[in-house]
Amino acid sequence: MSRIKVAVIGCGYWGPNLIRNFSACPRTDLVAVCDADRDRLETVCAPYGEVALADSVEQLLQLDLDAVAIATPVSTHFPLASKCLEAGLNVLIEKPLTGSAETAAALVELAEQQNRLLMVDHTYLFGNPVRKIKSLIDNDELGELFYADGIRINLGLFQRDINVIWDLAPHDLSIMDHILGKPARSISSWGCAHAEAMIEDVAYINVDFNDHLMANFHVNWLSPVKVRQMIFAGKRKSLVFNELNSTEPVKVYDRGIDVMPTANDRRRLQIGYRTGDVWSPHIDSAEALLNMVTHFADCIIDGVSCISDGRSGLRVVRYLEAATRSIRAQGGRIVLSEQGNHFQETTHGIGHGERELFTNIQ
Repeated sequence: MSRIKVAVIGCGYWGPNLIRNFSACPRTDLVAVCDADRDRLETVCAPYGEVALADSVEQLLQLDLDAVAIATPVSTHFPLASKCLEAGLNVLIEKPLTGSAETAAALVELAEQQNRLLMVDHTYLFGNPVRKIKSLIDNDELGELFYADGIRINLGLFQRDINVIWDLAPHDLSIMDHILGKPARSISSWGCAHAEAMIEDVAYINVDFNDHLMANFHVNWLSPVKVRQMIFAGKRKSLVFNELNSTEPVKVYDRGIDVMPTANDRRRLQIGYRTGDVWSPHIDSAEALLNMVTHFADCIIDGVSCISDGRSGLRVVRYLEAATRSIRAQGGRIVLSEQGNHFQETTHGIGHGERELFTNIQ
């Protein structure tokens, strides 16, 4: 097999982007598109010629397919993906994988039982800037990592079924998970809902990795300006990823501190500040989404190891779920475990009548 037959479910905000790239990818044949809104379906698919139009998933599953891509609201991801996996299809799902760690784990297990690929559309992982950042860090260009910091803010788009964490943070959390390559130890989060009760539109997330490594993320639907920036700071160098800078999206800074004991008193530390060059590595322009759908096909056809498989999607959902639970617990720190998906809660006093809620994902 040199090409796979793919269908896309959903013609809303993200679906047309998948349709366009599956149509352009040399390793995929866009066979069909499914959406309950017939007018929208016909309008979106008009430029794509002989693509079959389906009004329901049941109708879609009657066709000869190798894979489906799901671009529908988060609440529908689990039932739709389950049907497609049970029908023997490989499945690509728009982020996040599902709306809970329990359903995400169930999908991962089902995909393994069916021996089919389950992949999450964490598009940034396939963009050349993130690929370059991954290469620099893997090659120890920055030295020991101290922290990661992300800001993803703009005015809108407001969602009605998920909060700002579930909408925007999957991007930064998936980049973090991919680049750092290690599980988080705990998460704490704070957020506020201004437009609609219980749907936070501003949030701050703190992720602890132990070993003196931490990450912080600010996500926001209310900002008057749009910012898309991440910082990875290391012992030797740091880098800044500015998504909105199309010519120099990644800059590496030879700036930091040197810590050393003084000659007279080993208990006292002397801080030296280091300021060096700033350079921007060359990064080829390419559409991340086309790289992503090509990778999806490569995994199915050639057995390439998937960099955003169901298990990575499950980790991101665990982080999202833990962050939301922390908000409900007034910023209580949620302790994470890689074993299973059950929750066991314990409460610890921290003085002055305050309480800190620790949740173990066992």
